[in-house]
Amino acid sequence: MGLASVLLEILQKPSMVDVIRELMMLMAPLWIAVIVGVLVGWAWKPKWANLGLMDSSVSISKESHSRTEDDDSTTTFTAFRNFFKFQLPTCISATSDYGIQKDVPSTSNSISPCSSSQAHRRMEQSSFVTEDDLEHLCRLVEEKDGGPVWIQMMDRSTPTMAYQAWRRDPEVDFSSLLFSSLQEILSTWNGPPQYRSRTVYEDVTPEMVRDFFWDDDSRLKWDDMLIYASTLEECPNTGTMVVQWVRKFPFFCSDREYIIGRRIWESGRSYYCVTKGVPYTSMPRRNKPKRVDLFYSSWYIRAVESRRGDGQLTACEVILFHHEDMGIPWEIAKLGVRQGMWGAVKKFDPALRAYVKERASGASLSRCAYMAQINTKVSADYLRTLQNCTNDLSVVEASDSSEKPGGRNIPKLLIVGGAIALACSIDKGLLTKAVIFGVARRFAKIGRRL
Repeated sequence: MGLASVLLEILQKPSMVDVIRELMMLMAPLWIAVIVGVLVGWAWKPKWANLGLMDSSVSISKESHSRTEDDDSTTTFTAFRNFFKFQLPTCISATSDYGIQKDVPSTSNSISPCSSSQAHRRMEQSSFVTEDDLEHLCRLVEEKDGGPVWIQMMDRSTPTMAYQAWRRDPEVDFSSLLFSSLQEILSTWNGPPQYRSRTVYEDVTPEMVRDFFWDDDSRLKWDDMLIYASTLEECPNTGTMVVQWVRKFPFFCSDREYIIGRRIWESGRSYYCVTKGVPYTSMPRRNKPKRVDLFYSSWYIRAVESRRGDGQLTACEVILFHHEDMGIPWEIAKLGVRQGMWGAVKKFDPALRAYVKERASGASLSRCAYMAQINTKVSADYLRTLQNCTNDLSVVEASDSSEKPGGRNIPKLLIVGGAIALACSIDKGLLTKAVIFGVARRFAKIGRRL
């Protein structure tokens, strides 16, 4: 066996210094290969890596709800921006590829209201954001979606704002991948990290916060990453909107385009705001800016008691759920979020206070803010019905899984032992064996969760 003979020869060196030097020389090619692999993987991502995500937002199951949401406390997305961002001088206004300056309110002359469109257009528009999206958001808010446990990342506050954040990585069902196609495997395996945050703003109403996050004209002023926003379609009956965003990325990444469907449901003075990436055939895909298909950023807004403890519901709670595929390796994105999250979140509060003052001065509503006030009203009983249906489904799935034999468990020792046998039978150098052991270790971790 090649590896054993090489190690034996090294250990027979006369001095410890010679042994260490030989071991370092043996490991050097592996480290060089790792570094080169990371650099190449970062600079070049093959197109087939996104096969499972291209134009498939309709086919993704209700549980994954991968393609969603738009604006709001896009804390995670904005946090990544602050970690990598290179700002222009303040005297230079950021201009998109479309020649529209960021500080100019964006309007669209091609808005197609559903009230005047054909029947098939109304059906297509109504399918952008549906009752299934409301049900999914309710399950997330109640933490009954059946996903992994949330891991807390942050708990910070200012005199007028309190902020908490959590993260989780999507679970991979290894048994379901055994008989899946390459496209399905890539779509499941490449799931981005998911983020949840809870922000409480003092002395502001839920309606004002709702309008603030929905108002793209205002967002262009305070979100220094958003360089273009336009409304493609809107429905004055349901308040459903389809908008196009272009976000500016650092110099080593191209800009990103988002086609976002969004809609608001109201229950009392609580608001379920859904925004997600949607397929839109009327807007062809281009090489630049790169379109982000996997996008979800929805939030729940309600009035809560102030931290002053006076028993008055003068504060507003925003619970955000966000994940997206920006075309950036997950670990690098998570590093950016950890480093820049709080700095990004702190910018929301002064922007919100400025928006409140502007509205109090009698400023006219933008079109987006007007559409934010067109909500689909649902009763508390209806929401409880959705939750009960979800609970019943979970009970049925749990009983079915308990009746199945436990033969699906994959022993870690079996996988690692098989990898050792395979590595010892192949004499292709140290790098090949390292790859085999790495893959085996990954599958052993998955098997341990089954």
